[in-house]
Amino acid sequence: MPSSDAPLLEVTDLATHYGPIQAIHSVSLEVHPGELVAIVGANGAGKTTLLRTLSGVQPASGGTIHFDGEEITRLPAHRIVARGICQVPEGRQVFAPLSVEDNLRLGGYSQRRDGDWVAQKIAEVYALFPILHEKRGQLAGNLSGGQQQMLAIGRALLGRPRLLLLDEPSMGLAPLLVEEIFRVVRELHEAGTTVLLVEQNANAALQIADRGYVLETGKVVTSAPAAALLEDETVRKAYLGH
Repeated sequence: MPSSDAPLLEVTDLATHYGPIQAIHSVSLEVHPGELVAIVGANGAGKTTLLRTLSGVQPASGGTIHFDGEEITRLPAHRIVARGICQVPEGRQVFAPLSVEDNLRLGGYSQRRDGDWVAQKIAEVYALFPILHEKRGQLAGNLSGGQQQMLAIGRALLGRPRLLLLDEPSMGLAPLLVEEIFRVVRELHEAGTTVLLVEQNANAALQIADRGYVLETGKVVTSAPAAALLEDETVRKAYLGH
């Protein structure tokens, strides 16, 4: 739950275009320190575009993004990362020709002057995902989809995130692996990591979230504590299969 009244991330009337097509329409949301906030919605709702805009990969065409009280709307992606916003992208996007451990070290590139911290964090990632330790010398491209997702999360943790952006971490994974990924996300949250989770699997996301936003065609249509969204009849029919 939030540890402060002031939001860590505050988004106001955010808009994003791909050429003439508007993908995000006046989205406003906030994430407080220590929260796990879920953004749920169907394919094409604009969830990935929203995260790409927050991380600076896709430019905003309107509105503002504030992080820890500072406006970051127009900052380039590398400066946003340096402030502690680290994204696990949709589709994992690991560095396939590099080893597991080299992928993790690249994740910690901005922290490279603190070699002891990087080594400690890599050890923590291996404790979270023991299979990565077993395969630390293997090429990332040879891992299974679930193992690549674990690696992508671990790589983001090496960036020392103050806010972790997770984009569809369950996509394409078998049910048992989905459970494993969400277990780790819950553990990271319980350990104090602030998380913004975008996920089509609304039930799994809301089960572990503090609050949630429902996105439809680039607009926030409702927001509430996660438990309330799980009980909302409209949300249940549209996204939870009830």
